[in-house]
Amino acid sequence: MKNLNIRDKAELLRQLAHPVRLQILEELASGVKCVTDIQDLLEIPQPNVSQHLLVLRRNRIVDFYEDGQLRCYYLLRPALVAELFHLLSGEYPIVERDREEVRQEGRLREQRNNQKTAC
Repeated sequence: MKNLNIRDKAELLRQLAHPVRLQILEELASGVKCVTDIQDLLEIPQPNVSQHLLVLRRNRIVDFYEDGQLRCYYLLRPALVAELFHLLSGEYPIVERDREEVRQEGRLREQRNNQKTAC
């Protein structure tokens, strides 16, 4: 994702934000799955599975190979998917801060920026 601009990154995250796509990625994280396997695991119609897989493939997250009449999908970017699920499973504490302290911090930052531009 380093080579993507911020809009492309946001679009990628938007594409991944669908619950079915996250479920598909979770299933593929454990290994190759054929479309019929994914359909059975998620209990959704095959055309819906195929549409979600197409989106993931367009974003170069997954790819497939054909085994006879079966189309089997696998992760192209397993490290990205592992990082995504690590991020989603994390517990991030909310740090309560005094509003006046935050305002003062903003004023100090603004003063420093004004001093830099004045030089």
